[in-house]
Amino acid sequence: MTRAVRQATTDDAWTVHETARESWHAAYDDVLGSERVDEIVDEWYALGDLESSIEDANDRPDAQFLVAVPSDERREPANDGGIGGEDCLGFAHVVPWPEDEAVGYLVRLYVTPDRWGEGIGTALLERLESEVREEFDRLRLAVLADNEVGVSFYESAGFHRVETRETDLADGLEEHVYEKSL
Repeated sequence: MTRAVRQATTDDAWTVHETARESWHAAYDDVLGSERVDEIVDEWYALGDLESSIEDANDRPDAQFLVAVPSDERREPANDGGIGGEDCLGFAHVVPWPEDEAVGYLVRLYVTPDRWGEGIGTALLERLESEVREEFDRLRLAVLADNEVGVSFYESAGFHRVETRETDLADGLEEHVYEKSL
C-alpha cells in the first residue's frame, strides 16, 4: 500500500482523534496507565479542538496540519461510523513556538502503531519540514523520556536533545526537548 501526505481538513478530525488514541495507548499505557491515556487523549484531541487546529493551520502560513492516508485503489473509507475522512495512517502538526516565532513547535506527530517502521512518520516529517522551511529556522518538540519509539524516531531524524524537564502529566515523569535545524 502506498500513502499520500496532504493538508488535513476538518473531515479528518475523527480519524486523527482515533489515530492519536491508538498511538498514545501503544506508547504510554505502561508509563501512564490506560485510564490516564484516555483522559489525555479526550482532552488534547477533542474533536472541536482538532477541527479548530486544522482550520487555523490551513489559514496561516506559519502552521501546518498534515495527514498521511492510503493512496492506492484498494483504499476504503475510514471505519468511523460515517463521520468522514479517510483512514489516517498518521498526522503531524506544527505552529510557532510561543517564546520564539523563528522556531516551529512540532506539537504532534503520531503514526498508527500497526504501521510503525513503514516510513510514514518520516514522510510526514519531510513534508512538514519542506512546508515550513521558509517560516522557521528550526523545529522544536517535547517527547516523554519513556517513549522509546518517539525518542528513537526523533534522534534518527536528526533532532538533538537540548533539555530534559519535568512534565505535569504524572509525578516524577520527564520529557526531553529536541531541536533540529531546517
